Amino acid sequence: MNQSQELFDRAKKLIPGGVNSPVRAFRSVGGSPFFTKKASGCRLTTADDQELIDYVCTWGPAIHGHDHPVIREAVADALAQGTSFGTPGPAEVEMAELIVDIVPSVEKVRMCNSGTEATMSSIRLARGFTGRSKIIKFAGCYHGHVDSLLVKAGSGALTLGNPDSAGIPESFAKETIVLPYNDLEAVQDAFSQSPDDIAAIIVEPYPANCGLILPEDGYLEGLRKACTDNGTVLIFDEVMTGFRLGIGGVQERTGITPDLTAMGKIIGGGLPVGAFGGKTEIMDFLAPLGPVYQAGTLSGNPLAMAAGIASLRMLKDNPPYEHLNRLGKLLSTGINEVANQKGIALQVPQTGSMFCLFFSQNPVMNFEQALASEVDSFKKIFQSCLANGIYLPPSPYETCFISASHGEDEISKTIEQVALALS
Repeated sequence: MNQSQELFDRAKKLIPGGVNSPVRAFRSVGGSPFFTKKASGCRLTTADDQELIDYVCTWGPAIHGHDHPVIREAVADALAQGTSFGTPGPAEVEMAELIVDIVPSVEKVRMCNSGTEATMSSIRLARGFTGRSKIIKFAGCYHGHVDSLLVKAGSGALTLGNPDSAGIPESFAKETIVLPYNDLEAVQDAFSQSPDDIAAIIVEPYPANCGLILPEDGYLEGLRKACTDNGTVLIFDEVMTGFRLGIGGVQERTGITPDLTAMGKIIGGGLPVGAFGGKTEIMDFLAPLGPVYQAGTLSGNPLAMAAGIASLRMLKDNPPYEHLNRLGKLLSTGINEVANQKGIALQVPQTGSMFCLFFSQNPVMNFEQALASEVDSFKKIFQSCLANGIYLPPSPYETCFISASHGEDEISKTIEQVALALS
């Protein structure tokens, strides 16, 4: 028996499903997961010493590659001073200054411990600021395992949500309106039906938890206008896209300014972290200044702050975005050409260092179309690539990431392996 299988068998006796996050169990692609014992640059090394070119990149944070020496040194220096203080620390101030300087919409920021905490706190803050209870989210956008956000659409295009997980009371879900992405008419209908009740719209500006879906021209601008016209808080969930598609995220690329932004992943440099920030008038509703309570024992942890500061400073001082976008286009174009040559209906949406594979005849513009794509071909590609040294996300509905440590050799090998898998 190989080491990964032995570890998985042991884990299943002690950890639900043998994993600490469901997608790691490989249920969507079949087989048992491998266990990683180390990572460096753009490669993972499994417990069985297989080396894999990694397109998961810790689900986004590893934009510089794994075990970057600058980040490692920053963590080591912070570790020498202690692991946690329970008081304010200098690194928290430096991190706040960096985020406010980088992210267009953020005037003040509060650190937390995960992207889930960031979105949860943003929703609570929007409700406290507006005095309203309902929120709008979009089908296919995942904002962490927050009760009011882990909600699926009902049977109609405009509907109050239904719980998407056991353990969420229907009364919670009824405060969430779930709409199709890329449909501004549905947004207008929601405001017409609940003109004074909607506290916030929360959106992944580029949905990346159901594959990768890009907004139609004018869509994000339409959300901004709808929120402005109705006194509603616009929340961009940039946990994935923030600092990755450009140092200021989607809002920098598009020039669209949300009221609040949820952040995470890259700002932790690989350590657990989250943050949310926005307009001063909204952020000052947070305790201890205002009535909206939010707290965290390890918020602003000095090790996470050190790693995140190192990560952000590298992005500022030596931006990798031109390199990342070039590799992203090279890979998506190469895979598309292979699919076209073989007569296979395959879409490869790509922006910067993010891409995915949809086995669909037409471009995928919303969650319903993503679910309609054919998944067996993805499973085949996943297993073939894994056997030949390429690690794609173990789900047809996840986004792939490229790091600054990837190069043209890795891209070429990946295109070759996808071509073999499609044969």
